[in-house]
Amino acid sequence: MALLVGAVLISVCGYLVVGAARAQAVPAGALRYAAGLGGLALLAHLVVRFGAPYADPLLLPTAVLLNGLGLVLIFRLDLETPADRAAPAQLVWSTVGVALFIAVVAVLRDHRVLQRCAYGCAGLALALMVAPILFPAVNGARIWIRAAGFSLQPGEFAKVLITVFFAAYLAANREALAHPGKVVWRLRLPAKGVPPAHGGTPTRTELRAGEELRAWGRVLAPVVAIWLVSVGVLVLERDLGTSLLFFGVFVVLLYVATGRAGWIAVGVLMAVAGAAAVGTLEPHVHGRVQDWLHPFAGIASGRGPGQLAQSLFAFAAGGTFGTGLGQGHSSLIGFARKSDFILATLGEELGLAGLSALFLLYALPAVCGFRAALGLREAFGSLLAVGLAVLPALQVFVIAGGVMGLIPLTGMAMPFLAQGGSSVVTNWIIVALLVRISDRARGPRPDTPARPARAAPDALGALR
Repeated sequence: MALLVGAVLISVCGYLVVGAARAQAVPAGALRYAAGLGGLALLAHLVVRFGAPYADPLLLPTAVLLNGLGLVLIFRLDLETPADRAAPAQLVWSTVGVALFIAVVAVLRDHRVLQRCAYGCAGLALALMVAPILFPAVNGARIWIRAAGFSLQPGEFAKVLITVFFAAYLAANREALAHPGKVVWRLRLPAKGVPPAHGGTPTRTELRAGEELRAWGRVLAPVVAIWLVSVGVLVLERDLGTSLLFFGVFVVLLYVATGRAGWIAVGVLMAVAGAAAVGTLEPHVHGRVQDWLHPFAGIASGRGPGQLAQSLFAFAAGGTFGTGLGQGHSSLIGFARKSDFILATLGEELGLAGLSALFLLYALPAVCGFRAALGLREAFGSLLAVGLAVLPALQVFVIAGGVMGLIPLTGMAMPFLAQGGSSVVTNWIIVALLVRISDRARGPRPDTPARPARAAPDALGALR
């Protein structure tokens, strides 16, 4: 509760500072903002206090602070575009997100229920990923569903569903994935056949002719299929960020399930190969790669700086401690200032110190997720906790790397910070699942079966 009070106070102070810097007065909606954010935080706290009392105490305050800072930054950017105000709608979406957070924590009493509907989650995720293809592209990417003035980014919800499927699949097949076999370029492939259930020497039936090839096919086929799906998303929707996110989460979970670093090497090579091929052949993605390679080409040709160049200028202008909230030049960034490039505004107005604090704040949910994974004694929950922790961390890397010129720019939203209802709702669902998993990991477990005597080697086991 003390952490929540601090998170709300920091956000409200930011709101007041923006108003003082821009109009030398307290913003007219300051009281409503404080009451709304404080009320949502209190409701969420009560649900966690009585519904998941053993949950990690850092998860909810971190989410409230990130959401509050996002509302402050969007309000600050609304002052640059008075005809296009996004903060009121973002507060409504935040309310919806907290409501779903409360519903998940209250209704989902055991995260293991999700393992039984893993393939249904995968089917629904694929349907959500394919749906935007039927709608017109927005800014060159087909990641939105727009109808009757309402917009939705289904890929945001699909990433949670596909993570549930990844965790369930790898929990069920990690024995075959981790069992030692032939070594091909430092990657240890599965052995001949599946390890015998009795733990003894394989029989002739278990080593019948062709079983080795079929075992490799059973294990490697899903890896190749996930790679093809990620490349397909990249080709059809022109969405580099979602493609990298899906495949990155799968490779991380594959490593955690098996403890074999060779999977990471293979995953990185496959991702680079797919991105390089599509980046060369697909015009929209190729254009973003060229902007990344030559961010100041517009200045050299006399067309003026593009968004990426303006973003780099904003980070440079911020220096160590920034220009101060409300005292930057965010209007120069362009139309994506409230979404893709909102981090540039924070970098300019809070400087390197503010950016460092923000990235450390984003690291807290990841730490909580890893800690919950280590506290569980069943594979599905551990893998799901790691996947849900890695999702926002990878997303932050992809977005921050894009606006800072480290990697080609993507069209993803900064978790909790950027404008976008689908994004903020999805991130509240992720926090709710982590709260439920951490409650199981930190609380008493009288119904947890004992660890089997012969377990597959994995990274989590090694850490334990």
